[in-house]
Amino acid sequence: MIIGQMQSYFLPYIGYWQLINAVDTFVLFDNIQFRKKGWIHRNNILLNSEKKLFSLPLKRDSYKLNISDRYLSNDSSDIAQIIAQIKFGYKKAPYFSQVFPIIQDIFLYDEKNLFTYILYSIKKINEYLNINTKIIISSDLNIDNNLKSQDIVIAVNKKLNSSIYINPIGGTELYSKKTMQENGIKLFFLESNIMEYKQFKNKFISHLSIIDIMMFNSKDEIKNMLGEYKLI
Repeated sequence: MIIGQMQSYFLPYIGYWQLINAVDTFVLFDNIQFRKKGWIHRNNILLNSEKKLFSLPLKRDSYKLNISDRYLSNDSSDIAQIIAQIKFGYKKAPYFSQVFPIIQDIFLYDEKNLFTYILYSIKKINEYLNINTKIIISSDLNIDNNLKSQDIVIAVNKKLNSSIYINPIGGTELYSKKTMQENGIKLFFLESNIMEYKQFKNKFISHLSIIDIMMFNSKDEIKNMLGEYKLI
């Protein structure tokens, strides 16, 4: 079995989906601490030819809480504003009519728990992109939450009887291939090749939300993009 694992991100860039598509089972972490300045609840879209950040509105709470213990605000006006920005920014994109209803459905999902809300978005995008990878929630594995970094990766792999683990390229300083091999696990790092595509008549802006790729590319084109990486 080949597994990958990541914390939950809301509508992240193509590299996240490349990882999900590259593995048999994807472990999604819900029982790790929320990061205010991370990408858990926010991302970038294209608006007026520029990169525009949007953030899901959250209830005020301790930043020490886990992702699964954070909730969206009850004020729906912020969500409505984000939807309006997406509609305005992409209404002339070639795949707007197919994609916008999916994105709108994700944003209007009637759920306040942040993790459950993000999980729904991941499942909807997977469905659109025909990604059939099994998703497992980390808290369902009953692994010691006090484990950190490489130790928790090893624990997850052993729990799932996995022999191959793929991690994003950013983890090269965190994980040792030698240590993983000593635990019966082959470690690979996924390095994305971000392909350029036409964004109206603008200069290409990379690493935007998957929303942008879906608006400007067909399913077949995105399928090709999902395979544009190398394992190191």
